[in-house]
Amino acid sequence: MTQPHQATLLVELLTEELPPKALARLGDAFAEGIAQRLAARDLVEGELSFERYATPRRLAVTIKNVRAVAPEKHVREKVLPVSVALDKDGQPTAPLAKKLAALGFPDFSVSDLERAQDGKAEAFFLRYAAPGATLADGLQSALDETLTKLPIPKFMTYQRPDGTNVQFVRPAHRLTALHGEQVVPVSALGIDADDTTLGHRFLSEGFVQIQHADSYAETLLHKGHVVANFADRKETIRTQLLAQADGDQVVMPESLLDEVTSLVEWPVVYACRFEDEFLQVPQECLILTMQTNQKYFALTDANGKLRSRFLIVSNIETSTPGDIVEGNERVVRPRLADAKFFFEQDKKKPLADRVPLLANVVYHNKLGSALQRVERVEALAGAIAELIGADVALAKRAARLAKADLITDMVGEFPELQGTMGTYYARHDGEPEEVALACSEHYQPRFSGDALPTTATGTVVALADKLETLVGIWGIGLQPTGEKDPFALRRHALGVLRILVEKQLPVDLVELLRTAYAQFAAVPNVTDSTQAIYEFSMDRLRGLLRERGYAPGEIDAVLALNPTRLDDIVARLDAVREFAALPEAASLAAANKRISNILKKSEGAATGGVQVTLLVEAAEKALHAQLEQVAPRVQSQLAARDYTGALTALAALREPVDTFFNDVMVNAEDPALRANRLALLGALHQQMNCVADISRLAA
Repeated sequence: MTQPHQATLLVELLTEELPPKALARLGDAFAEGIAQRLAARDLVEGELSFERYATPRRLAVTIKNVRAVAPEKHVREKVLPVSVALDKDGQPTAPLAKKLAALGFPDFSVSDLERAQDGKAEAFFLRYAAPGATLADGLQSALDETLTKLPIPKFMTYQRPDGTNVQFVRPAHRLTALHGEQVVPVSALGIDADDTTLGHRFLSEGFVQIQHADSYAETLLHKGHVVANFADRKETIRTQLLAQADGDQVVMPESLLDEVTSLVEWPVVYACRFEDEFLQVPQECLILTMQTNQKYFALTDANGKLRSRFLIVSNIETSTPGDIVEGNERVVRPRLADAKFFFEQDKKKPLADRVPLLANVVYHNKLGSALQRVERVEALAGAIAELIGADVALAKRAARLAKADLITDMVGEFPELQGTMGTYYARHDGEPEEVALACSEHYQPRFSGDALPTTATGTVVALADKLETLVGIWGIGLQPTGEKDPFALRRHALGVLRILVEKQLPVDLVELLRTAYAQFAAVPNVTDSTQAIYEFSMDRLRGLLRERGYAPGEIDAVLALNPTRLDDIVARLDAVREFAALPEAASLAAANKRISNILKKSEGAATGGVQVTLLVEAAEKALHAQLEQVAPRVQSQLAARDYTGALTALAALREPVDTFFNDVMVNAEDPALRANRLALLGALHQQMNCVADISRLAA
């Protein structure tokens, strides 16, 4: 059999400008959908290899080693049970003839069929070679299925020239489908495929013919002034931004780079300026307005101070960019003027005077107003400050002012600046620096890996704010379910955990939750969910510790003790890791597991302490004597928070423990002996689990 023709396949759909925030996802889904569906139809030779392309006006893919025709498939298909296919005389029945005709083999006789066992009965099977799908048919199906599955945020309905209505993300104008040099006869959205596309709206001469699927990207680049590959275009923009920065630092978040990449087909970066007077406004405001409203890139000096220069990414390349630069400078000026106006207006009213206005803002209909929430956080912050030895007055003042910037003009325009503006306004009002910093720091950590508050006051208010949210929202029955977490309680819990663990605060998590719940005494809708939130937090802590490289067994060993103080969690984990490396560890972990099981089965049987006079076997006497020596050392190390030393001291118990289990019958017939031996195991168990439940390390 001759090998079917193979070549690169190109599929491109040309449209009106696609939504920039959805372009990358649309491009990936378009390319992957077509490539994977063709591979599923056996139209791709060898390993699937494809290149995805996405520009503001096109979605495209090139796929290597695509077959013109898929190979034949050898099919074995059940026809009918023998009892149905043959009559009592062994002759073919009418149902058999009808079934063969339906399968497309009306001329087949019984002798052409395979007779084989099918379960408990016999059946006839048909073997035949099915022709492979043609590329035209396979691509048409793959294209239709892919277009219906695209992650389109919002559909448009538009009319084709022939009067038919079409629904798609944006109106489509051309379809290109090339297998090597040959056009594949497919259609989509009412458009028949050909070998021609359109280049850049302004920099090309319009129609661009693609001679070969392999030359798609190069042809568009040189004849169409289009950088078709999304990733290449993004890196081109990044490189040009850095080159135009002229030694300054470019503020270029990946999200902004992605959005700008989705807006241009031929990126060119130009430098612009704004008036220095705007630098009196907090730079976060200026940066945000440039990024959000204009998609510009701000520049800072080496110390992070904003420059009055900024960079724009244009879709036009010209040797005389004066008009482009002037136009963008003119457009940004009123935006910066608005920011300056908001800032000046907000400073006229102190934050403290804005706090009462929070009474008019509903926090939650079951939890009261934003002012009532502030009052709860304020009281809770004072209580936490006392627990960790922070300044109570500063903590309460910061908690009272922390949310006041929510009703300023600047935050009303840019909600992303909440907290940041509170810090600026608090400084303007002459508040203590810790109070000012806490206005922004109390939101930290905002996301995974974010910095923690740097000040004691910020730390206290951050804890109070997160705990109040956790206890209040959970208490009215809005805890996370599945993937849904509209109040970000997972993030709040992780924030509390990170603060307690990383700052090693000597406070009890359960006590904090109870103190937070006490603030809701006047809110009848809130139930006490302390235990549920604690368990929820421990689940989050497991994930947090896994991310830091601790093994599941190590984490289970420490958290099995249900710790409520988290300041020494890391020290305990490190101690468990060191203990696990000792040669005695495996034996002691197995023994501890055995002891745990014995004590569970004999719950209540061991009462009082160990009576030396009832120790009759040499092995139990030796174990008791060794335990009497080891226990003081363990407790001394424990008191000094030397958890590694405490666990290491247990190594001396290995031999007497092993001998005890070899030589002593714990469940002796004499009740007094049995109770005494259980008491000995109970004392041993207590010492072995003083740092962690080491039985969790047993294989």
